[in-house]
Amino acid sequence: MARPECLGRYLLRQEDCFPLGADTLDLAAFATLRKGWTVYDLGCGSGALLLLLAQREPGLALCGVERDEKAAQTARGNLKVNGLTGTVYTADVMNCRSLLPAGRGNIVISNPPYFSPARGTSGGPCRAEETCTLPGLCASAAYLLKNGGRFALVYPTERLPELFLSLSAAGLEPKRLRLIQHRRDCPPAAVLVEAVRQGRPGLSIQPVLIRTEPYREQGGI
Repeated sequence: MARPECLGRYLLRQEDCFPLGADTLDLAAFATLRKGWTVYDLGCGSGALLLLLAQREPGLALCGVERDEKAAQTARGNLKVNGLTGTVYTADVMNCRSLLPAGRGNIVISNPPYFSPARGTSGGPCRAEETCTLPGLCASAAYLLKNGGRFALVYPTERLPELFLSLSAAGLEPKRLRLIQHRRDCPPAAVLVEAVRQGRPGLSIQPVLIRTEPYREQGGI
Protein backbone atom coordinates (compact mmCIF):
# COMPACT_ATOMS: atom_id res chain seq x y z
CA MET A 1 0.00 0.00 0.00
CA ALA A 2 1.35 3.43 -0.95
CA ARG A 3 2.19 5.82 1.86
CA PRO A 4 -0.27 8.69 2.38
CA GLU A 5 0.66 12.08 0.96
CA CYS A 6 0.90 14.89 3.51
CA LEU A 7 -1.19 17.94 2.57
CA GLY A 8 -0.54 20.32 5.41
CA ARG A 9 -2.51 19.00 8.37
CA TYR A 10 -4.33 16.44 6.22
CA LEU A 11 -3.29 13.04 4.86
CA LEU A 12 -4.22 11.92 1.35
CA ARG A 13 -4.54 8.25 0.41
CA GLN A 14 -4.53 7.57 -3.32
CA GLU A 15 -5.26 3.88 -3.87
CA ASP A 16 -6.81 3.21 -7.31
CA CYS A 17 -6.76 6.93 -8.18
CA PHE A 18 -4.99 9.27 -10.55
CA PRO A 19 -1.97 10.45 -8.50
CA LEU A 20 -1.61 13.90 -7.02
CA GLY A 21 0.30 16.22 -9.38
CA ALA A 22 1.50 19.78 -9.68
CA ASP A 23 -1.60 20.82 -11.67
CA THR A 24 -3.83 19.97 -8.71
CA LEU A 25 -1.62 21.85 -6.26
CA ASP A 26 -1.50 24.91 -8.53
CA LEU A 27 -5.26 24.90 -9.06
CA ALA A 28 -5.99 24.64 -5.33
CA ALA A 29 -3.78 27.68 -4.67
CA PHE A 30 -5.21 29.68 -7.59
CA ALA A 31 -8.96 29.33 -6.98
CA THR A 32 -10.84 32.11 -5.21
CA LEU A 33 -12.13 30.93 -1.83
CA ARG A 34 -14.17 32.47 0.98
CA LYS A 35 -15.27 31.30 4.41
CA GLY A 36 -18.47 29.25 4.39
CA TRP A 37 -18.58 28.70 0.63
CA THR A 38 -20.14 25.64 -0.97
CA VAL A 39 -17.52 23.86 -3.09
CA TYR A 40 -18.06 21.27 -5.82
CA ASP A 41 -15.16 19.27 -7.27
CA LEU A 42 -16.12 17.70 -10.61
CA GLY A 43 -14.09 14.55 -11.22
CA CYS A 44 -12.74 14.64 -7.68
CA GLY A 45 -10.69 11.42 -7.81
CA SER A 46 -9.16 10.81 -4.38
CA GLY A 47 -10.52 14.10 -3.05
CA ALA A 48 -7.15 15.90 -3.11
CA LEU A 49 -8.62 19.23 -4.20
CA LEU A 50 -11.25 19.09 -1.46
CA LEU A 51 -8.54 18.54 1.15
CA LEU A 52 -6.36 21.30 -0.27
CA LEU A 53 -9.22 23.80 -0.26
CA ALA A 54 -10.23 22.79 3.28
CA GLN A 55 -6.60 23.38 4.27
CA ARG A 56 -6.84 26.93 2.90
CA GLU A 57 -10.26 27.78 4.36
CA PRO A 58 -11.87 25.74 7.18
CA GLY A 59 -15.64 25.47 7.33
CA LEU A 60 -16.36 24.92 3.65
CA ALA A 61 -19.31 22.83 2.49
CA LEU A 62 -17.51 20.14 0.47
CA CYS A 63 -19.01 18.08 -2.34
CA GLY A 64 -17.29 15.86 -4.91
CA VAL A 65 -18.55 14.07 -8.02
CA GLU A 66 -16.60 11.07 -9.33
CA ARG A 67 -17.73 8.40 -11.78
CA ASP A 68 -15.24 5.72 -10.66
CA GLU A 69 -16.60 3.96 -7.57
CA LYS A 70 -13.17 3.00 -6.18
CA ALA A 71 -11.92 6.56 -6.46
CA ALA A 72 -15.15 7.90 -4.92
CA GLN A 73 -14.76 5.52 -1.98
CA THR A 74 -11.18 6.71 -1.52
CA ALA A 75 -12.35 10.33 -1.51
CA ARG A 76 -15.01 9.57 1.10
CA GLY A 77 -12.39 7.84 3.22
CA ASN A 78 -10.01 10.78 2.92
CA LEU A 79 -12.67 13.19 4.14
CA LYS A 80 -13.62 10.92 7.04
CA VAL A 81 -10.11 10.11 8.26
CA ASN A 82 -9.24 13.79 8.27
CA GLY A 83 -12.33 14.74 10.27
CA LEU A 84 -14.00 16.63 7.42
CA THR A 85 -17.69 16.64 6.61
CA GLY A 86 -18.60 16.33 2.96
CA THR A 87 -20.43 14.30 0.33
CA VAL A 88 -18.92 12.44 -2.61
CA TYR A 89 -21.35 11.22 -5.28
CA THR A 90 -20.57 8.36 -7.62
CA ALA A 91 -21.89 9.83 -10.85
CA ASP A 92 -21.03 11.01 -14.33
CA VAL A 93 -19.81 14.60 -14.12
CA MET A 94 -21.97 15.54 -17.12
CA ASN A 95 -25.17 14.27 -15.46
CA CYS A 96 -25.15 16.32 -12.26
CA ARG A 97 -28.75 17.39 -12.83
CA SER A 98 -29.99 13.96 -11.80
CA LEU A 99 -28.35 14.21 -8.36
CA LEU A 100 -27.68 17.78 -7.33
CA PRO A 101 -29.79 20.95 -7.06
CA ALA A 102 -29.11 23.88 -9.36
CA GLY A 103 -27.56 27.17 -8.38
CA ARG A 104 -26.19 26.45 -4.90
CA GLY A 105 -22.45 26.44 -5.50
CA ASN A 106 -20.11 29.33 -4.76
CA ILE A 107 -17.26 27.68 -6.60
CA VAL A 108 -16.86 24.64 -8.84
CA ILE A 109 -13.33 23.35 -9.32
CA SER A 110 -11.97 20.72 -11.69
CA ASN A 111 -8.73 19.19 -12.95
CA PRO A 112 -10.42 17.56 -15.95
CA PRO A 113 -9.24 15.24 -18.72
CA TYR A 114 -6.93 17.12 -21.07
CA PHE A 115 -7.02 15.20 -24.32
CA SER A 116 -9.43 14.00 -26.96
CA PRO A 117 -9.73 10.17 -26.96
CA ALA A 118 -7.48 9.88 -30.00
CA ARG A 119 -4.66 11.74 -28.22
CA GLY A 120 -5.06 10.69 -24.59
CA THR A 121 -1.72 8.97 -24.12
CA SER A 122 -0.31 11.21 -21.37
CA GLY A 123 -1.48 9.84 -18.04
CA GLY A 124 -3.49 7.00 -19.55
CA PRO A 125 -7.20 6.75 -20.38
CA CYS A 126 -8.29 8.77 -17.33
CA ARG A 127 -6.74 11.85 -18.93
CA ALA A 128 -8.75 11.45 -22.15
CA GLU A 129 -12.23 12.88 -22.74
CA GLU A 130 -13.95 9.54 -23.14
CA THR A 131 -16.64 10.25 -20.54
CA CYS A 132 -16.21 13.97 -19.80
CA THR A 133 -16.22 16.45 -22.68
CA LEU A 134 -15.22 20.07 -22.20
CA PRO A 135 -18.65 21.51 -23.21
CA GLY A 136 -20.38 19.04 -20.88
CA LEU A 137 -18.06 19.89 -18.00
CA CYS A 138 -18.66 23.63 -18.41
CA ALA A 139 -22.42 23.11 -18.63
CA SER A 140 -22.41 21.09 -15.40
CA ALA A 141 -20.36 23.75 -13.63
CA ALA A 142 -22.78 26.46 -14.75
CA TYR A 143 -25.76 24.39 -13.57
CA LEU A 144 -24.29 24.02 -10.07
CA LEU A 145 -23.26 27.64 -9.61
CA LYS A 146 -25.17 30.61 -8.26
CA ASN A 147 -25.15 33.73 -10.39
CA GLY A 148 -21.77 35.25 -9.61
CA GLY A 149 -20.35 31.85 -8.62
CA ARG A 150 -16.94 30.81 -9.91
CA PHE A 151 -15.59 27.93 -11.98
CA ALA A 152 -11.84 27.31 -11.68
CA LEU A 153 -9.94 24.73 -13.70
CA VAL A 154 -6.54 23.89 -15.15
CA TYR A 155 -6.19 23.04 -18.85
CA PRO A 156 -3.54 22.71 -21.58
CA THR A 157 -2.64 25.98 -23.28
CA GLU A 158 -3.07 24.51 -26.77
CA ARG A 159 -6.79 24.11 -26.06
CA LEU A 160 -7.38 27.57 -24.61
CA PRO A 161 -9.56 28.70 -27.57
CA GLU A 162 -11.80 25.64 -27.08
CA LEU A 163 -11.98 26.35 -23.36
CA PHE A 164 -13.09 29.95 -23.85
CA LEU A 165 -15.74 28.89 -26.38
CA SER A 166 -17.13 26.24 -24.03
CA LEU A 167 -17.17 28.62 -21.08
CA SER A 168 -18.99 31.27 -23.10
CA ALA A 169 -21.58 28.77 -24.37
CA ALA A 170 -22.34 27.83 -20.75
CA GLY A 171 -22.75 31.45 -19.62
CA LEU A 172 -19.40 31.53 -17.81
CA GLU A 173 -17.24 34.63 -18.30
CA PRO A 174 -13.44 34.16 -17.94
CA LYS A 175 -12.21 36.62 -15.30
CA ARG A 176 -8.76 35.41 -14.18
CA LEU A 177 -6.02 33.61 -16.09
CA ARG A 178 -2.54 32.42 -15.16
CA LEU A 179 -0.14 30.56 -17.45
CA ILE A 180 2.08 27.77 -16.10
CA GLN A 181 5.65 27.13 -17.28
CA HIS A 182 7.86 24.24 -16.16
CA ARG A 183 10.97 26.37 -16.70
CA ARG A 184 11.73 29.89 -17.87
CA ASP A 185 13.13 28.59 -21.17
CA CYS A 186 9.94 26.58 -21.95
CA PRO A 187 6.66 27.91 -23.34
CA PRO A 188 3.62 27.68 -21.04
CA ALA A 189 2.18 24.17 -21.02
CA ALA A 190 -0.95 24.70 -18.95
CA VAL A 191 -3.26 27.50 -17.91
CA LEU A 192 -5.31 28.24 -14.81
CA VAL A 193 -8.63 29.91 -15.58
CA GLU A 194 -11.42 31.15 -13.33
CA ALA A 195 -14.75 32.13 -14.83
CA VAL A 196 -17.84 33.72 -13.27
CA ARG A 197 -21.42 32.69 -13.99
CA GLN A 198 -23.17 35.61 -15.70
CA GLY A 199 -20.07 37.72 -15.07
CA ARG A 200 -19.25 40.96 -16.84
CA PRO A 201 -16.52 41.00 -19.52
CA GLY A 202 -13.02 41.76 -18.33
CA LEU A 203 -10.10 39.35 -17.99
CA SER A 204 -7.25 39.75 -15.49
CA ILE A 205 -3.96 38.17 -16.63
CA GLN A 206 -1.79 37.24 -13.67
CA PRO A 207 2.01 36.78 -13.67
CA VAL A 208 3.22 33.52 -15.19
CA LEU A 209 3.68 30.69 -12.69
CA ILE A 210 7.10 29.09 -13.14
CA ARG A 211 7.22 25.79 -11.30
CA THR A 212 10.97 25.84 -10.69
CA GLU A 213 10.47 28.92 -8.48
CA PRO A 214 8.68 29.19 -5.12
CA TYR A 215 4.97 29.85 -5.64
CA ARG A 216 4.74 32.54 -2.96
CA GLU A 217 7.42 34.61 -4.69
CA GLN A 218 5.33 34.78 -7.85
CA GLY A 219 2.23 36.43 -6.47
CA GLY A 220 0.33 33.26 -5.63
CA ILE A 221 -2.52 33.16 -3.17
